[in-house]
Amino acid sequence: MTADDSFERLDDDDYPAYTVGRAAEMFGTTPGFLRAIGEARAITPLRSQGGHRRYSRYQLKIAARVRELVDQGDSVQAACRIVILEDQLEEAMRINEELRGSPSTPRPRASA
Repeated sequence: MTADDSFERLDDDDYPAYTVGRAAEMFGTTPGFLRAIGEARAITPLRSQGGHRRYSRYQLKIAARVRELVDQGDSVQAACRIVILEDQLEEAMRINEELRGSPSTPRPRASA
């Protein structure tokens, strides 16, 4: 691995750079909260060679959104389900935009 490869990881939102303790500390929660989010399948942390949980920036963004909903009174399970549905909706909208913008996709004609 070169130094350039290492620097590219700094910009990679999916690189599992954060331990459970550091991730919990970053937004003022507990490792148990992060484990609960994982059990609810909102995020699936990667594991280090030693089996320790590692979180990416993308996963921490999801965890922060779950935390926001929990702070507003939702249960962890409900908050995770909301975030999963929000993520699915965003992905569907992105795909829809790509298909609408694709020149190979036929567009419906207006009827006369």
